[in-house]
Amino acid sequence: MRRVLVKGAGVAGLTVAHELAARGASVTVAEIRSQIGGKASWLAGGMLAPWCERESAEEAVVTLGKTSAEWWDRTLPGVVTRAGTLVVAHARDALELARFATRTRDYEAVDEDAIAALEPDLAGRFRKGMFFAGEAHLDPRRVLEALAGKLRAMGVAFLFEAGEIAPSGFDQVIDCTGIAQAEDDLRGVRGEMLILRTREVSLARPVRLLHPRHPIYIVPRADHHVMVGATMIESDHSGPITARSLMELLNAAYALHPAFGEAEIVETGVGVRPAYPDNLPRVKRRKDGTITVNGLYRHGFLLSPAMAEQAAGLLFNSTTDLESDNEADRQRRSA
Repeated sequence: MRRVLVKGAGVAGLTVAHELAARGASVTVAEIRSQIGGKASWLAGGMLAPWCERESAEEAVVTLGKTSAEWWDRTLPGVVTRAGTLVVAHARDALELARFATRTRDYEAVDEDAIAALEPDLAGRFRKGMFFAGEAHLDPRRVLEALAGKLRAMGVAFLFEAGEIAPSGFDQVIDCTGIAQAEDDLRGVRGEMLILRTREVSLARPVRLLHPRHPIYIVPRADHHVMVGATMIESDHSGPITARSLMELLNAAYALHPAFGEAEIVETGVGVRPAYPDNLPRVKRRKDGTITVNGLYRHGFLLSPAMAEQAAGLLFNSTTDLESDNEADRQRRSA
């Protein structure tokens, strides 16, 4: 039985641990924090939206992410909501909607009546939109905790507040620590988000509001909560949300529906997403033998299943061919 140390208990580390344990490995997950949560994965939107993401991403994101909802459904039955994604824009921003449409596919153009049928609380507010029926979403916090619980039941050991662990006790180390990895070509992208609570607006699915300067998404959560996100700032600074970003997110939410102006601000959060220059993830083997899974950028829950399967395949196939380490590279070249 292979003994594997997985560093990092974010979505990348937990999905890798699951794929390894499912293949019979003895897995230990080491996390510097005292519990699951608190990092970028905890603050994510949880949208499994490969076709919406294609608007600003490479085709590899669709190729690698289009089966993620099935992976999550299979791994944790019941955590995925398959209600699609609604994309809207105000009449003055119709060009943004047209531009978005040219960058993606697998959607249905919807008019005012169709928007009202999908989201009754948005009735009369938008004339045109796009509906991506094949997309889904999940609650990242619920999912991370549920996945950790399943891993414990599978025999995976967790070491919290872990310092440096000697690799000599393991056959393989897989580093999933994100921005904490010291790689020259890895950068941080700061994302800021809000959680609001209101009984005045009820949404059944993620809604993306297009705007030339401040596009946002709003994702429904339990108990009348919604998550509003997210900024994309080229910075690895992890300090509190800025006043500018707070105002921009609140203004955009208000533009989607004025009732958000009276919502309670339950939480603000800042996560630093790790990204490579092309914004695509990598599974790599370092010279010291460590396998790294990194660069998930804004696609953590969407792409981590595919990256985890690649990492497990690399380990159990025992290949040392670095060219085979990175399926994302091959997908990018063939796109």
